[in-house]
Amino acid sequence: MTGILAGLTDAGLDLDRADVVIGTSAGAVFGSRLACGQPPRELYERQLSGADRIDLDVTAAQTLRFLWAALGSRNPERSIRRLGRAALAARTPPASEMHEAVRELLRGATDWPARALRIAAVDAVTGEVADFDADTKVGLVDAVAASCAVPLVWPPVALDGRHWIDGGSRSTANLQLARGYGRVLAVVPIPNAVGPHPSAQQQAAELTADGAAVSLLYPDRDARRAMGRNMTANARVPDAARAGHAQATALAESVAQVWQA
Repeated sequence: MTGILAGLTDAGLDLDRADVVIGTSAGAVFGSRLACGQPPRELYERQLSGADRIDLDVTAAQTLRFLWAALGSRNPERSIRRLGRAALAARTPPASEMHEAVRELLRGATDWPARALRIAAVDAVTGEVADFDADTKVGLVDAVAASCAVPLVWPPVALDGRHWIDGGSRSTANLQLARGYGRVLAVVPIPNAVGPHPSAQQQAAELTADGAAVSLLYPDRDARRAMGRNMTANARVPDAARAGHAQATALAESVAQVWQA
C-alpha cells in the first residue's frame, strides 16, 4: 500500500487532490497518516527501514476459528454476524494493548485532520458497515482501532454503545462508501474478504455502472509473491513495499488518465 502511494506520487500524481480519504483496516492507519499530512514517500521509507512494524502473533487456532465463523454460511448477513459473535466471545489481549499499538502505528496522526477522512468499521452484532469521521465525536485513535480490530485476534472496540470489528471483515475495500464521487482511486492490498462478500472488483464495477471513473489497484503477481501468505510477517514488509512501488510506476500513466482527467 505505501509502495503504491509513493510510486504514484513519484510519478507525478497529486494525491492531495482527493476530496476525501477513506480507510479500512490497514488503510485506516495509512489513510489517516496521509490525510494528516505525512508524505507518501515518508510512509514508504519507513516501510523499507522496518520502522513501522507490529508484532502480531496469530495462532493456527485463531485462524481456524475465524475461518469456521466466516465460512459457516453462504449468506453474507449470517456470515458476518457469525464472525461478530465469535469476536465478542473470543479471549484476546486487552483493548488497551491494541490502542497502544494503533497509536504507535499512527505516528502522531492522533487527531482528526482538517482534510476529510472517513474510517470504516463493522458492527459486531448487526454486521453493518459504518464510517467514522470528525463529526461523529469519536476520537481518531478509537476509530482506527475499531477498523483494525481483527476478529479473534484483537477485541471488538466499544464505541457509542456498540462494539466494532475490523472494517475489512465483509469488504476489504468498502468502495460503496465512495458512491457519489466522480473519480475513485482504490488501493486494495487484499481484494477479497473471507466469506460470501463482494470483492473489490465487484464493488468497483458497481461504481463504474453508476458513472464513476475508477482506478482499482491490487497486487500483481510480483507483489503477491513479495507479500507472501502471512500478512503479519514483518520480514516481508520491505520487499512488499518495493513491489508496490514498481507496480505503481508501471501503472502510473493509466491511473493518471482517471485521476487527473
